[in-house]
Amino acid sequence: MLIKQFPVLFRRDIGFRCFATLGMFSSCFNWLRDKIVPKSSISSKPKASEVLTSHLRQRGKPAWTSYFVRYKDVNNDHLALSHFNWQVDGINYHILRTGCYPLLKYHCTRRPYQALDAENAVFTILKIMNLGIPTLAYGLISLMLIQFYEKVPVCDGFVKILFLNREDNTLY
Repeated sequence: MLIKQFPVLFRRDIGFRCFATLGMFSSCFNWLRDKIVPKSSISSKPKASEVLTSHLRQRGKPAWTSYFVRYKDVNNDHLALSHFNWQVDGINYHILRTGCYPLLKYHCTRRPYQALDAENAVFTILKIMNLGIPTLAYGLISLMLIQFYEKVPVCDGFVKILFLNREDNTLY
C-alpha cells in the first residue's frame, strides 16, 4: 500500500543516494579539517597514553594519582574509554578518565586487573544522557581551581600536567 502511494521513497536507488550523500559530506569534512588543522600539528603531539605511562613512572608507580592534561597538548587515544585497566611495568591501574573540555581528567588507582567493560559502558551512557554538560562545567571550573603543575617527559620533550592539590607519594 505504501509503495503505491509513495513510490519515490521506496525506489531501489534511494539507499545508494543516501550513501553517496554521506560520502560527499564526509569527504568535504575531511578536506575542511585538513585545511584548518594541518596534519603536522596533530602528529607532533604525544598520545595521552604516553603521558599517562610516563607520569606513573615518574611518580614511582604510586597507589593513586589524579591529574588533568590539556586537550591541545595531547592526542586523545583513549577516546570512548571512561573506565579501563592500564598496565605500567607489570603493575595494573584502574583508570577513570573523562573529557572535561578544555581538559582531560585522569584518576588512577593501583588495583588488580578486573573486567571493567560494564562500568565503562555505564559511565559512557551517563555522559551521553547528560549531553556532556556536567563534564564541561567540571572542566571550566577546574581551570579556575588548578594550582599545581608538573612537567612529564615524553618522546619529543615535556607535557605539562595539572593538579588541583599537591600530591605527596609519602602519604599513601
